Amino acid sequence: MSTFDPKGQTPPASTVAVLGLGYIGLPTAAILATAGLRVIGMDIDPRVVEAVNAGEVPFTEPELGVTVAGAVSLGLLSAQGTVPEADTYIVAVPTPFAEDKSADLSYIRAAAGQIAERLKGGELVILESTSPPGTTRLMADEILGIRPDLSLDGTGGRPVVRFAHCPERVLPGRIMAELVSNDRIVGGLTPEATLAAAELYATFCKAEIHLTDATTAEMAKLAENAYRDVNIAFANELSLISDRLGLDVWELIGLANKHPRVDILRPGPGVGGHCIAVDPWFIVAADPENSRLIRSARTVNDSKPGHVVRQVLDAVGEAVDSTVAVLGLAFKADVDDFRESPALGIAAELSRTLPNARLLVAEPYAESLPAELAASPNTSLVTATDAVSRADVVVLLVDHQQFRAIDPELLSGKTVLDTRGVWHTTDGHLLERSE
Repeated sequence: MSTFDPKGQTPPASTVAVLGLGYIGLPTAAILATAGLRVIGMDIDPRVVEAVNAGEVPFTEPELGVTVAGAVSLGLLSAQGTVPEADTYIVAVPTPFAEDKSADLSYIRAAAGQIAERLKGGELVILESTSPPGTTRLMADEILGIRPDLSLDGTGGRPVVRFAHCPERVLPGRIMAELVSNDRIVGGLTPEATLAAAELYATFCKAEIHLTDATTAEMAKLAENAYRDVNIAFANELSLISDRLGLDVWELIGLANKHPRVDILRPGPGVGGHCIAVDPWFIVAADPENSRLIRSARTVNDSKPGHVVRQVLDAVGEAVDSTVAVLGLAFKADVDDFRESPALGIAAELSRTLPNARLLVAEPYAESLPAELAASPNTSLVTATDAVSRADVVVLLVDHQQFRAIDPELLSGKTVLDTRGVWHTTDGHLLERSE
């Protein structure tokens, strides 16, 4: 591993095509355009293309709207539904997992096929999508299989195409700031590809850019999220044990964290989002024999939503016609991202297992109920205050700021299941009304 030094480097004067204008692709396109590059975004959803060309953002992310609007107004950012000709291609398409937890690489394969048709030689192709080890090589093989007149290294005098992997390392809600401030890992299939990719990211990244090979770069991103998943699983496992032993997990963790070398995370209703809930499985698939701890952590975290559902069912008991307030559907606080959200899964399961109960869902980042809940006749989307006021059982699943501001007095006399510890003091007791 080495670190890229941008001194003396000439910023690339090129056209960049970004394939996939989602939570990572669009911020990357916008920040590259702000750095002065000509950027063309491509997305298969015509509504996304229309929104970007109007200088608008189709999802919530602080500071992104202003950046997109400014880049579009300067003529540096546009969007279209087909892959353009470009000097650099950044692939930021989804990489979900299949039912067997293996990676679904169909979006990457589709992008590779479309890029191959546009290449002339000399281009740089960057995979940003979080991927199993070896995916950058697979993408290169797909493209060069379609275009045997091109090569990785100029063999036989054929024009060269460079391939690299540059995983994103940002937090939803802070993407625009962290694109600039977080260190970046860049790994190419060749040293020339690594340097070319580093030069591109140096146009906007103010932190260090670390150079490695493509497979190590792929594995580094997976290792980061597996590390977080294992630590969350420890907290979640403590919460399961505490419930069995009749202990208050919030008090337990607060006391354990008094030790100067202990910093246990806070448990929750599960792990969601497209990174932590997905990436560890890519490591398990790459080496099932040696990934026992990572697999176990995933199993613990995947089991937590079912545990929360059982807690709610126990709280309702014989009163099957109770009113249950479900606070939050997003996968984390203060975002409108519902991908792999345990909260959404819990709400959907409650709507099925409590058909006679009234399910009042509060989610400030949803204008209507998601498809998983929309068909349920006993489920409605209401304000947080309305949900809590009318409920017999209150289930907090996401620690949105709006829910943190709820007056604890509204919870008086209700059964409260606080899966995020929002309404608890460090000693485990419910907060009292502040005067």
